Amino acid sequence: MSVPVAPGRLPFLGHSLPMLRKRFAFTGNLRDQGDLVEVHLGPMRAYFVASPALTHQVLVTDAPKFHKGRMYDKFRPFVGNGLAVSSGAFHLRQRRMVQPAFHRDRIAGYANTMLRATLDLLDGWRPGDIRQLEADMQGLAVTIVGEALFSAEIGRKAIDESRRSVFVIIRNGILRALSPGFVEKLPIPANREFDEAIARMRAIVTEVIESRRDDDTDHGDLLSTLLRAKDSDTGEPMTGEQVFDEVITLLTAGIETTALALAWIFHEIAANPEVERRVVAEVDEVLAGRAVTIDDVPRLTYLGQVAQEVLRKYPLWLVMRRTAEEVVLGGAVLPAGTEVILSPHTMHHDPENFPDPERFDPDRWTPERAKRLPKGAFVPFGGGIHQCIGNHFALTEIAVVVATVCARYRLVPDRPVRTKFTNAAYPNDLMMKVVPR
Repeated sequence: MSVPVAPGRLPFLGHSLPMLRKRFAFTGNLRDQGDLVEVHLGPMRAYFVASPALTHQVLVTDAPKFHKGRMYDKFRPFVGNGLAVSSGAFHLRQRRMVQPAFHRDRIAGYANTMLRATLDLLDGWRPGDIRQLEADMQGLAVTIVGEALFSAEIGRKAIDESRRSVFVIIRNGILRALSPGFVEKLPIPANREFDEAIARMRAIVTEVIESRRDDDTDHGDLLSTLLRAKDSDTGEPMTGEQVFDEVITLLTAGIETTALALAWIFHEIAANPEVERRVVAEVDEVLAGRAVTIDDVPRLTYLGQVAQEVLRKYPLWLVMRRTAEEVVLGGAVLPAGTEVILSPHTMHHDPENFPDPERFDPDRWTPERAKRLPKGAFVPFGGGIHQCIGNHFALTEIAVVVATVCARYRLVPDRPVRTKFTNAAYPNDLMMKVVPR
């Protein structure tokens, strides 16, 4: 079968709005050329998946036939071989060992941490304050994930370092992953900042892990689960390096997506008065003046729809896979080692499944409408064996934070928001005024 060849090279570099439009126009236009389109990734050929059915095949149906792709290879030297970048039998082994950390009973405990951290943040707000909300949400996400990971006092040092370094690692790391190899060797400030942040995080996380290595106490945190986990086949625990890799993975992958979602949720609530009215009415009805609990999360149904719509509208631009064996995809035979590109943004903005895709519409996610979506059309957390292990943690965090804030305050835009782009859209200078309800 012949596969259409995209006209031009995939535009990776640049963070301006025109570059974003160029990227999204390019990947969006690929949809019109077929379900599977050959593109050029620098000097390398790759295949762009442009349909929900093939997206589902890569992520779920044929997932064991794919490993993480080139983008993740660029991360591995810095963040190790944790769940976000590992593949194959090793990934499945690690996932089984990490999974108990995200059991519902554990998430119920983390929900208390989420509430406490949010109330601490709100205690520092004053009526009339103008808050840089993306900074508040980033700091809050670091606190929540950090405290869920490290409950012991020594973990405070790791949390403080995470506030300083994690977003440097995330932003500069994705630039390295999306740039030609020579870029990471250039003596530029971004590379120096990235290398220094990685070194600081490695030192403090290693110190925390070693301080707990001989402590068999379950502190109720993620680190306790990782240290106590045993391979179901061999009975062996994780090595120190494996624990480190999973901790760094949870710190980075567990912070960025949720922080971005929270910031964009408050932006969209403020920009859509009817959405705000419905969110506030539901929060008031469900909570009735008390603090939110884990049992309230499934009852906050409209808030859940708002979260889904934010995850639809502001997803990752692309993720990559590499064939581990010969795969037939969209009628084309792809040999082992072929790079495949998936675009959550393209899937989430396909007007066939999401009419008027730039419009913010939480009612897309009523049960009746959501069940009509084809598999692969909505993939905010990936899917299959590589689905984000912390998806329920993230959705719980979003519900707890948004309900707690909306019970007390309205957030009113102080100026139009600007946006920066890497592999995701970052709100920049999302300045919002704190107004008591």
